[in-house]
Amino acid sequence: MTLGGPLLVVDTATTRALVALGAPDGTPRAERTWVAGYRHGEDLLARVEELLRDEGVATGDLGGLVVGTGPGAFTGLRVGIATIKALAHALEVPVAGVSTGEALLAAAGGGQRVLLQPAGPNDRVLTRAGEAPRIVPGGEEPDLRPGETIVAVDLEGRAPADGTTAGATAHDGLGAALLRAGAARLAAGDADDLATLAPEYVTLPRGVRDLPVGDGVELSGTAPARGAR
Repeated sequence: MTLGGPLLVVDTATTRALVALGAPDGTPRAERTWVAGYRHGEDLLARVEELLRDEGVATGDLGGLVVGTGPGAFTGLRVGIATIKALAHALEVPVAGVSTGEALLAAAGGGQRVLLQPAGPNDRVLTRAGEAPRIVPGGEEPDLRPGETIVAVDLEGRAPADGTTAGATAHDGLGAALLRAGAARLAAGDADDLATLAPEYVTLPRGVRDLPVGDGVELSGTAPARGAR
């Protein structure tokens, strides 16, 4: 670990994964995104290594790690969180987990915006800033409050066109929003305990009916997220 070294950001909560580097004060330095679908594990470490190599940063130069905690699909989130935990353990650097949902809303401009994401083939998950996400069952529409507008991510064909446009804009700013929130927490000494850093899954994999014991995981709607400020 290098005191005051750059921060590495990883998010695998959506089908478009990202890795980024930034300064300890939250200033962005470089970012890479790619369409991972639901195969984040195939490319994540290679993408991290490529980013560090291109920026001339050794892993030992890193001063901290920031990871998006969801809501998101089981496989992608599990890969991202596990990778960051392994790096943090090996490098002995602090980690800040930041709600991907809250960061997307911050990147969209905040205000009366709500985030809508898929939760399996039929359901969706609704996130409001400062509130626990909740599932919108298939066949139902989100119960919007007066003045709220939708930011839809990974929902082409399952959300209004203006919502998916807003979602694409939000995702363009996701890396910077995660970095800003994570950097603020790390600067304040508010790092996460690796034993309790938990991804927030919107669904479990097919055939899995219960949460993995001792994994510190949560399902959407069960606990408030730590958000982007």
